[in-house]
Amino acid sequence: MSSHREAPETSKDAVADNTDVYAFVSPDRPDTVTLIANFIPFQNPAGGPNFYEFGDDVRYRINVDNSGDGVAKDIIYEFRFETTVPNENTFLYNTGPIESIDSPNFNRPQRCTVTEIRGESSTVIGEDLLLPPCNVGLRSTPNYPDLANSAIYEIGDGIRLFAGQRLDGFFVDLGSIFDLAALRPFQNLHLISTPAAAGVNGLRGFNVHSIALQIPIGQLTSDGSVPTDPLADNAVIGVYAAADRQKGRFQDATQSYGEGPFTQVSRLAVPLFNEVLVPMARKDAWNRSAPEQDSDFAQLVARPELAGLLPVLYPDVFPNLAAYDQDRADLLAIFLTGIPEGVVPGFQNNTGTTQADLQRLNVAIPPSAKPNVNGLV
Repeated sequence: MSSHREAPETSKDAVADNTDVYAFVSPDRPDTVTLIANFIPFQNPAGGPNFYEFGDDVRYRINVDNSGDGVAKDIIYEFRFETTVPNENTFLYNTGPIESIDSPNFNRPQRCTVTEIRGESSTVIGEDLLLPPCNVGLRSTPNYPDLANSAIYEIGDGIRLFAGQRLDGFFVDLGSIFDLAALRPFQNLHLISTPAAAGVNGLRGFNVHSIALQIPIGQLTSDGSVPTDPLADNAVIGVYAAADRQKGRFQDATQSYGEGPFTQVSRLAVPLFNEVLVPMARKDAWNRSAPEQDSDFAQLVARPELAGLLPVLYPDVFPNLAAYDQDRADLLAIFLTGIPEGVVPGFQNNTGTTQADLQRLNVAIPPSAKPNVNGLV
């Protein structure tokens, strides 16, 4: 789900920084799955005069495994963006109120092309799709909800798309947790003690750029069916998102541009994998590797560094964690294979034995009428 500025290279390349991935059966259309990939973290709403946007030189992807082999190449949704500047004689992002996404006052419109790739077959399923502007303010974007809603597209076969700026919905106390693992509600018990306090959402008020798809379930399963049995072989899909750049990056007097084949520079599925589990020296390599290569990182999941740090930083607070000296089978399942049948009655989200960081979704389980914020806990 979430990793903001999780590696040295992506922290210097925000437009390619994949911050969040969500996959769920849609509450508003329960015959579809919603897939969301967020990029460009920590967007200050007052970020003018050059407001945030997707990178024209970045190829964005949402990847799906529906064959249970842990390799998310069965279906790929690819997104490319193109930016234009209609009025080259002004520094302004907009020259008046933007009351529609095709307003002549909007001076930096972006358009999106969406390509669906299934095996060797590649189909453009949406093109020349105008994105909404950033939410500049009451004068520039006087009715922003309508602007954003007008950029929700039906792109065929029941698929819906939105791409644009959204409020970051993830909650994490970044200012505390990366200050030597301070946990505010009981930081009074930390080796370097400070008074206990309520948690603070370090992402509150910041925006991201979202790519959101709603896709009929039958278009995501291996056999085109809509499973109703959570234990069925075709009930689980695995998802991750990624950003690619061309291997060659050049600058001349007027522009910067890429040349050559694309290579992956960022990826994300389960929250905090790279951010917390992977050592600093290996973070960039993890971002560039494919999920099906994650057996190379499995020992970092089985024996996470943080599990050893917490009992030291909080003496006598985590006695069970301090005494535990075995591989974490629970974390290995959650991060790398999914939970097999038999652990939780009537539930599984297993994608086979290949260890891969994927968001795993059982599409046979309908949305809950009364969601539990703690999920299966």
